[in-house]
Amino acid sequence: MIELPGVGRKTANCVLVYAFDTPAIPVDTHVHRISNRLGLVDTKMPEETEMELRKKIPKKYWLQINDTFVMYGQNICKPISPMCDICKIKTKCNYYKSKNAS
Repeated sequence: MIELPGVGRKTANCVLVYAFDTPAIPVDTHVHRISNRLGLVDTKMPEETEMELRKKIPKKYWLQINDTFVMYGQNICKPISPMCDICKIKTKCNYYKSKNAS
């Protein structure tokens, strides 16, 4: 599918997950940002994030990771002014820890 013009890894993985219920990890800006903030990965590019998450996240969670991180990224872990004060996982978050170091 990625051989088609305009189709990259994210689109191909979205088709696998949402059309065929096949495990894949679509990495958009939210998945990339949250994965880095949490310390799951230390990557610069979404493709690198996907490859690292594939190694670290059990396959049984691949179908849910995009929806979960996108929702969290749109509502809590925003790119600017993340709502760390109400985040339920802030104690596990490298970003939160670095911003609140004494």
